Amino acid sequence: MMNDIKWSKAEKEVARRAFDSAYERECGAIRAKLQEMTASASQPADIWEIHDYLSDRRRAVDGKYDYRYSVLIMVFSRLIEEGWLTEPDLLGLGADKIEKIGQIVSWR
Repeated sequence: MMNDIKWSKAEKEVARRAFDSAYERECGAIRAKLQEMTASASQPADIWEIHDYLSDRRRAVDGKYDYRYSVLIMVFSRLIEEGWLTEPDLLGLGADKIEKIGQIVSWR
């Protein structure tokens, strides 16, 4: 069960760095898309398309990035699957956590 997973101080530091890196990568991709959209905006409707894009991304990001230790294995699995996190980002986590993340990624 995910609630039974214990995190050492060192693992918590690795987890925080990995989590923050993934968040920064995804926000960077959103920023790049936003710049592209604003550069090509020529019609009033383009403004609302940008608004809708940002609203959708905000909901998706807010629903995905949850730093509770009880769900962090699932969060990391999803971030790896989506390409925002890599296995090397998780170096320093215990083998038990890496194994669980790998299992979840392979199940999806």
